[in-house]
Amino acid sequence: MCGIAGFFALTPRTLAPRGVLERMVEAVRHRGPDDAGVYLDRRAGLGHRRLSIIDLAGGKQPLATADEKLWVTFNGEIFNYVELTKELTARGRQFRTRSDTETILHAYAEYGPACVESFNGDFAYAIWDRERQRLVMARDRMGVRPLYYTVHDGVLVFASEVKSLFLYPGLRAELDPLGLDQCFTFWSPLAPRTAFKGVHELPPGHQLIAEHGTLKVQPYWKLRFPARGERSRADADAIGEQVEALLADATRIRMRADVPVGAYLSGGFDSSVTTALAKGYNEGLRTFSLEFESPELDESAYQRTLVEALGTDHSSLRCKGGDIAAAFEQVIRHTERPVLRAAPAALYLLARQVRDHGFKVVLTGEGADEVFGGYDIFKEALVRRFWARQPNSKWRPLLLRRLYPYLGGLQSQPARYLEAFFRTGLAAGDDPLFSHLPRFALTRRISQFYSGDLRRAINGYDPLEDLRSTLPPEFGSWHPLSRAQYLETGCLLPGYILSSQGDRVAMAHAVEGRFPFLDHRVVELGAALPPAMKVKGLREKYVLRRALGRHLPRAIVERPKQPYRAPDSESFLHAGAPGYVDALLAPEAIGRAGYFEPRAVRRLVDKCRNPLGPVSAGDNMAFIGILSTQLLHSCYVQALI
Repeated sequence: MCGIAGFFALTPRTLAPRGVLERMVEAVRHRGPDDAGVYLDRRAGLGHRRLSIIDLAGGKQPLATADEKLWVTFNGEIFNYVELTKELTARGRQFRTRSDTETILHAYAEYGPACVESFNGDFAYAIWDRERQRLVMARDRMGVRPLYYTVHDGVLVFASEVKSLFLYPGLRAELDPLGLDQCFTFWSPLAPRTAFKGVHELPPGHQLIAEHGTLKVQPYWKLRFPARGERSRADADAIGEQVEALLADATRIRMRADVPVGAYLSGGFDSSVTTALAKGYNEGLRTFSLEFESPELDESAYQRTLVEALGTDHSSLRCKGGDIAAAFEQVIRHTERPVLRAAPAALYLLARQVRDHGFKVVLTGEGADEVFGGYDIFKEALVRRFWARQPNSKWRPLLLRRLYPYLGGLQSQPARYLEAFFRTGLAAGDDPLFSHLPRFALTRRISQFYSGDLRRAINGYDPLEDLRSTLPPEFGSWHPLSRAQYLETGCLLPGYILSSQGDRVAMAHAVEGRFPFLDHRVVELGAALPPAMKVKGLREKYVLRRALGRHLPRAIVERPKQPYRAPDSESFLHAGAPGYVDALLAPEAIGRAGYFEPRAVRRLVDKCRNPLGPVSAGDNMAFIGILSTQLLHSCYVQALI
């Protein structure tokens, strides 16, 4: 795990000097504090900051083949490098190190850009092919590791994080109105768009090839589901055995490291399964978790149950609202995009604790909900379709209460409130976004705070229509659950869960997260499963619980789904809150930045500061979204980092 940066002249020209490349690399020092290196010739420059995990002595980068015709700078892990090394050695390739990085070079030498298809891992890399004068960049299938680029004056400039790009001469930060509008709809921009004008994110499962003065971005992998009605002949037990075997192997190869590997243990089913499987490969496994003061958010009782049952060496961090507010400014420096929840800040603090305990690698349970149908939004969509068949029914919408037992505010709302919220898009059963329309509508309420300037810059842009235009042609032939899974996996997972709440806050402390559920073999198996094997009635992750529940205490297997959350606006509006909060939300500061309407923001702040009852989800998201945008503007547009 590392940070990379570099540039490539699309046509021969004078490149920026070595000092520029060194500063770009230094900007991501937090990703790789163990070592640094740069390579520069007349056409290309590659830079690297290293977090030493595999082959501590021999994995220095940028790394070249013996003849120096191929160079690579690489961020991430190739988990099947052991098997690939044997395969490539049998084909006559000679290895000089034990690193997975060298596997990339030899695989490219054998197979060209198509080598990416043989990698099982979380990665972002740039290969400089000196002989062909070609630069090849690729990103892992699920979007675990970040990779950004822009073209300036005929030069392709790239890096693990956007902050490095702005150190290249002539590049300046400016927030993109359409990127902001996507954030305030989907929780993140949709790759290749980012929060910054002119800066692109290489989408998950894509590679970029630059040669002969051209730049081509193309997919090498796509998530696909079977057509609706296709039947699997395998029974639940056989499928369960297959799921367990594959997930166990995904966990096994993610334990490969020359440093200790720990695990996050939230108290939920997914992290518990991951921990139980990891224990099979490391009896002394160290686990880490978060606790909160609010009983509605805290899962510590379940964590203690698991620690006792699994026998891990456990550390827990009690996170308070004041801790979140104190860390939030740095969190936004690392996310490089607005966020709508304070949850990334708590995970930022947890990653710091992991690093303080001497760990560089943790396994987590992310991906299980997307792959095996665990989110409430999937069941919600099924109930809404059932309701849509009798839209005037009074009792059908009441089924929605059963999906959110952890939301006390929702449970106390009258039936008419439930109807008003979940009826959004109810008559649009053929809309490809049907499953997510209520969520998108809730998030888009932030648009009521837009300034006149931001509204004019957007000029009628419709992010929902933009998303619809990117869906694959066969999308309509899939089962409704598959469509919802595709949307969740393509939008929220890479853009928020794995980025703002994943890589960016963990790597801020040089901690690498690894995700067995996001092994592409597991993802492909999950996509192929019959929908009833994922959501059976209103029971989520049916086959996963059936296959792996025996490894866990019954209380964990049977507990209702509770998504990870942290205290939002309340974290920032208490006595003694950091000075940046009031400073950035003051009408004068809101007006100078120009994204939001000062008076509307003031009313929102007053409402959150002196609530008459629980602050609504919409108001919390608006507060965090506005504050994080102001921080982003302050960090990057006003003052270059």
